Amino acid sequence: MPLQQIEPRRLYRQIADQLRRLIESGEFPVGSRLPPERDLAVQLGVSRPSVREALIALEVEGLVEVRMGSGIYACAADAGRPAGVVAAPPLDVIRARQIIEGELAAGAARHCTPPLLDALAESVALMEEEAGGGNIPVRGDRMFHLRIAEVAENAVLLRLVAELFDERHNPLFAQFGNHFENAESWAAAIAEHRAVIDAIALGAPDQARSAMCEHLERSHSRFYAAWPGHAKDARLSTEES
Repeated sequence: MPLQQIEPRRLYRQIADQLRRLIESGEFPVGSRLPPERDLAVQLGVSRPSVREALIALEVEGLVEVRMGSGIYACAADAGRPAGVVAAPPLDVIRARQIIEGELAAGAARHCTPPLLDALAESVALMEEEAGGGNIPVRGDRMFHLRIAEVAENAVLLRLVAELFDERHNPLFAQFGNHFENAESWAAAIAEHRAVIDAIALGAPDQARSAMCEHLERSHSRFYAAWPGHAKDARLSTEES
């Protein structure tokens, strides 16, 4: 048998695999509520964001169900669902973007031109149009971030920004969006994009870097907010430990 390439197992995948085994063995019987996110993190010795990514991966696979106002429950395996979903962790993607795109925004401020400002205004207008129609404003959002990356005139950085942005289409990232993105969160994101444009227009690199990093920090926080609709007594709130 030929040797197979070894791929490092992402932490959230290891957590999901362990929880799957507990569900399949009956440790968490079908229909039972899983321990809260906080408790799982303590028992496993990992961060709560990693636990959340694992739980959402299991939801994509159909092995858990998120019940608004109640909690997360074990489900019977569904042969029609994908098993072992492997994708870039959304919260890691946002952190990587924060490092890269903060510097790109600073560079755009150093080399600001009227055509750049027009392109950024166009992208935000497209976001508003998409959001106003009840859609996720992904086209305008992608355009905004790529226009800033293009200023660097570096093909590798441009490709990297595009690839990281397009991770939002992976099943794990998409499920995060289903839970935590809404009209209110996108209105906030659009306002944050405008703050980046304002800083670039001023030709202020430090301010532009800060505005972009703040936007992505808030994006990260929106994905780690309390589970929508969960009652306090469900013990799944994300209060500080």
